[in-house]
Amino acid sequence: MKDSGQPARRRARGRLASLLLVLAVMLGLSGGTSAATTDGAAQPAQSTRVPARAKDAVAAMQPSWNLGNTLDAIPDETSWGNPKATGELFDTVRRDGFRSVRIPVTWSDHQSATAPYTVDAAYLSRVKQVVDEALDAGLYVVVNVHHDSWQWINKMPADHDGVLARFDATWAQISGTFRDEPRTLLFESVNEPQFENATAEQKTKLLRELNTSFHKVVRSSGGGNTDRLLVLPTEAATPGQTLMDDLYTTIKSLSDRNLVATVHYYSWYPFSVNIAGGTHYDEVAQKDLDDAFARMHDTFVAKGIPVYLGEYGLLGWPDHNHPSRVERGEALKYYEQLGHAARLAGVTTALWDPGTWAYLNRETLKWTDPALFAWIRSSWTTRSGTASFDKIYVPKSEPITAEGLTLNPNGTRFRGLWHGRTKLVEGRDYTVSDNKRLVLTAGALTRLTGDRAYGVNATLQARFSSGLPWQIEVVTYDTPVLSDATGRTGAFTVPTEYRGDELATMEARYGDGSNAGQTSWTPYQEFNSAFSPDYAKDTIILTPEFLNALRDGEQVTLTFHFYSDAEVMYHVEKSGDSVTGTRVPPAS
Repeated sequence: MKDSGQPARRRARGRLASLLLVLAVMLGLSGGTSAATTDGAAQPAQSTRVPARAKDAVAAMQPSWNLGNTLDAIPDETSWGNPKATGELFDTVRRDGFRSVRIPVTWSDHQSATAPYTVDAAYLSRVKQVVDEALDAGLYVVVNVHHDSWQWINKMPADHDGVLARFDATWAQISGTFRDEPRTLLFESVNEPQFENATAEQKTKLLRELNTSFHKVVRSSGGGNTDRLLVLPTEAATPGQTLMDDLYTTIKSLSDRNLVATVHYYSWYPFSVNIAGGTHYDEVAQKDLDDAFARMHDTFVAKGIPVYLGEYGLLGWPDHNHPSRVERGEALKYYEQLGHAARLAGVTTALWDPGTWAYLNRETLKWTDPALFAWIRSSWTTRSGTASFDKIYVPKSEPITAEGLTLNPNGTRFRGLWHGRTKLVEGRDYTVSDNKRLVLTAGALTRLTGDRAYGVNATLQARFSSGLPWQIEVVTYDTPVLSDATGRTGAFTVPTEYRGDELATMEARYGDGSNAGQTSWTPYQEFNSAFSPDYAKDTIILTPEFLNALRDGEQVTLTFHFYSDAEVMYHVEKSGDSVTGTRVPPAS
């Protein structure tokens, strides 16, 4: 997880030096490499049969899961808040339906930065132990060179020869350590490769050189590496058409039937992090996903080259340590569509799991949000119906009237609406037209809202002919009320009576209409970066980063957008490190 060429003669000498170094590493590092091969975990006992064709083997890896922020953590395995990986963890992953696991590995802090670039034998042994535990669980495994991509590999082209020598030496040691592992182990050359101060043409050539050198080093190491599946990325693992075309050219030039293309996908960026008004999984975000998978299929799959989507998810969700920047139902729609699009395209998908605070709690080995995982798991095999939103907002200050949503059957048939075990009565409690428009009657909403306390009064289920039911919360709300405040740039909050509503996004503009804040290209600031709701304390936090980016002495108009469609305006003005906030009365 996680973007001038050398003279020809000098580059030729660099390649020769790199090849000599690789031979030296392969022949002279027996103390480290062979120790890692023979010490620690025994050879895997599992005997998963790997299909001969790469296309069939990668299909057998669906679905896949990432052991994120663990062996790729810097500097050590537990540095980013996750416990050490265990065999029990991989047993859990296998039991819960995954067929493969990607194990990102960062080598930098366990490797000499100078020739011969020796990787610490104990670290190699630990990586092998983790890999073997995953193989023993019956999983396919992908091992790579991960955050090294931005730690030293990106120094190309300035340090072309040095980077290439270290890259080759790294893969020589990895290949030597794992040469006798079964074919259920795959190698991925580099995660999200990037290059500093390089033109687009240079980046294409440099990545082609790295992928080609990786291929040569691994294949020449013998043993099981002669026909092991090798995974090659696009630049930054981006699924752009030009970048995928470049990778296709590289793969075809290698004339190797055991090669796999890899890219990553984290949705349309404004939706993925909630910026620039990307509060809903709208038609723009849906099209971005459909187009990406169509490109993967047409560029690779249709031409016989399998695609392994090495990472997917949302960049800012889920994160149980912070307020949810992506609305839950909108996120579920994204995961539902991604599973469907991947099946249509014939792409194997690997969920990026950064750790305990996101998907799988690695302390308890339980899914932190079982309902979310149920949606992800369901998407592997079937479609589920959704709706235009997962809430119906009923204003407390007004008489109750009929309210509705648009259903998205996704090829299924709407079967009815339930409240707990009670099936609501069509005609009396709701109407549905053309399998699309669902309207709850005023009578049903009156009954469901009860005493009309602010917040969720009832949760309904829209059930379809297949897949999971879509939950609809009936929410009583009124337009939130903000109050005046004073504070400092380092700590400023807006007193907020949410009154049952939830914050979606915030616009920031100066008096002349120009954008204000650290995100100058859009008035809609990034959720949790510029602002963040604190529902428990009845405040909205304006971050120091946002406030320090404001021009001194100029009033800024903030427009807070809520998911009920309510909008509330507020003025802030910074003077030195002092901040004053003023409520803007609603228009009469």
